[in-house]
Amino acid sequence: MQSAEHHPAPISFGKFTLIDRIAVGGMAEIFLARQAGLDGFEKTIVLKRIRPHLSKQSSFVRMFLNEAKLAAQLNHPNIVQIYDLGRIGESHYIAMEYIFGRDMRRIIPKADSLGIPFPMVYALKIASSVCEGLYYAHQKGDPYGNPLNIVHRDVTPENVFVSFDGTVKILDFGIAKAANQIVQTDAGEIKGKLSYMSPEQCRGMSLDCRSDLFSLGAVLFEWLTGFRLFTGDSEVAIIKSIVEGRIYAPSYFKADIPKPVEEILMRALEKDRERRYQTAWDMQYAIDQFLTHHEFTPSNIHLSNFLKQLFEDELEEERSRVAGRIQATAPARPPESTPSDAPATAKESGEATAPTAPEDAVSVKFEEQDLRALTGIAKKRGVSIDALVREIVSGWLKHRQS
Repeated sequence: MQSAEHHPAPISFGKFTLIDRIAVGGMAEIFLARQAGLDGFEKTIVLKRIRPHLSKQSSFVRMFLNEAKLAAQLNHPNIVQIYDLGRIGESHYIAMEYIFGRDMRRIIPKADSLGIPFPMVYALKIASSVCEGLYYAHQKGDPYGNPLNIVHRDVTPENVFVSFDGTVKILDFGIAKAANQIVQTDAGEIKGKLSYMSPEQCRGMSLDCRSDLFSLGAVLFEWLTGFRLFTGDSEVAIIKSIVEGRIYAPSYFKADIPKPVEEILMRALEKDRERRYQTAWDMQYAIDQFLTHHEFTPSNIHLSNFLKQLFEDELEEERSRVAGRIQATAPARPPESTPSDAPATAKESGEATAPTAPEDAVSVKFEEQDLRALTGIAKKRGVSIDALVREIVSGWLKHRQS
């Protein structure tokens, strides 16, 4: 291992300072960022910046902005708030609320890795909160009372975020419609999202709120049983499974699923949307009725404590990453000298960096085949390659010390 001389400096982007790139996908780059204001005001945010090749597609940009404007009108405790929408240079962006927590794509695998079954009541509580956010958005009208007809279209585990204080948030509301217009999308990402689509969404029909409820049913089914409901070797196979395949009762996979919970899932997963829950409130009521009569009804505090125990090994690092690097010196490079698609991850640069603090950062060079293997593992687990390398090293050190 070779020690790096310094950690890459923050980057100026208009009125924002981009501190760390969290993720990059077919549609956008996502950054942990700081927004500065008058008299030393600072706010930690998440900034999503459209990738350069898409900024040149006027039809996509127009749809993206229209959908984001709708989503920005949503102000609810269970929906991530959009603060700003704009363009700097040729880059369109969305500035949104930063949540100190983890998404469900990472939470349940983390519990599995520790040998801790994810409690059914926690999964139901999270689903109830998602229903509450969905119902608010589905019913949202304009200032004149006309319905906005907002449908999420992408209710997946990665878009359900749980903060370390136990609050559940839905991400990326209303943006999936624009995202569907992208031609250049990673094949694995498409298949992952397809697995949660409703039959009418797969058929290209007009969508209403009931499509989101089917998707939530598929997500909750997976949380409760540990099995993804719709899978296949290709996109066509997954679509066929959703549209034509049989949906087995969750007790087929896990015998201890209570009958009322099974009934909730099977109704949400009705392929005929007329037979599903007709509103998110209906589904939430059914879930809450079960929880009310259950021997243990979890609160936000219970969920918070559970998550903090799961991610105890990551909490301090996350706090340091935000608090310590937010206080970093002024950006070293203006945006004009920093291409928005410049490599910033180990996958692209061939390096893995473990930044506990700028002066302690190390840079590791991998052989190409090892890097490919690490990248594949990190992608399956829904973590960055840096986080994966830190976990491997930490585990090795604990083994050596035991």
